[in-house]
Amino acid sequence: MNLSTALMELPLRQPVAIFLLVLVIILFTPLLLRRLKIPHIIGMILAGMVVGPYGFNILERDASFQIFGQVGILYLMFLAGVEIDMFNLKQNLRKGVLFGLISFTIPMVGGLLLTHYILDTSWLTSTLIASMYASHTLISYPITARFGLTNSRSAVISICGTVVAVLLALVVLAEVVAVQEHGVFQWFRILRLFGLLIVYCGALYYLVPIMTRRFFKSVNEPVTQYIYVMAVMLLASLLAQLIGLEAILGAFLAGLVLNRYIPKRSALMNRIEFVGNAVFIPYFLIGVGMLININVIL
Repeated sequence: MNLSTALMELPLRQPVAIFLLVLVIILFTPLLLRRLKIPHIIGMILAGMVVGPYGFNILERDASFQIFGQVGILYLMFLAGVEIDMFNLKQNLRKGVLFGLISFTIPMVGGLLLTHYILDTSWLTSTLIASMYASHTLISYPITARFGLTNSRSAVISICGTVVAVLLALVVLAEVVAVQEHGVFQWFRILRLFGLLIVYCGALYYLVPIMTRRFFKSVNEPVTQYIYVMAVMLLASLLAQLIGLEAILGAFLAGLVLNRYIPKRSALMNRIEFVGNAVFIPYFLIGVGMLININVIL
């Protein structure tokens, strides 16, 4: 099949054409929506809806979108951890935990009751669906960062709340799986999950700083330092998944641990923000839009 034929077929299969179209979306969507005063995040999601399989079917959500998109959501949580002011975090930690409990409990209880009585599903199914309502992510974090509000009181509380909600959703999911497999509620699974979480956090807290100090002391090359930081983020995310946690939780904790070693106005921080905001996070947002089937909503 020649190039002209490949470019005429939809969805696009030619790698260069796919990447070019994605770059065009990333480049022009913010410029167009800036005039309408619409956040570029919404624009990326809308663009994904238009070019995705439920829109004009120009692009399919292939492995590249899954990989770059997964790294994109990890990047969001990592940036939240690495950019947060640790003093501000300590000052607002209790309020953040309380906010997380409230923001999880209300949709969890409401979703459980509404799903069970309106959709007439079983309590177990309703619990699983409600846990999806209750869990949330920091998808709007780039807007906060663009306006320089990442260390504001409300942003810090929201970040803490997100981590708490994700952790509670994991607990609910673990018990749903236990009841489905064994027919009974198992406290052991919860205790095991929290035990592994403590060991995991301890390992990150003690081992990563030692490795980072030695690496940064011996290697001054900015690109190599960036690769090291990304490797730590991905390794922490992978280990979190292996012990039954969410990868985004591992990415956030990796950001917290590396926070003190990456100065806010350093070349390394600029490189981290640039790559994330230019490639990975837009890929994630476009991929989210490609999952939305507007016909179902209508």
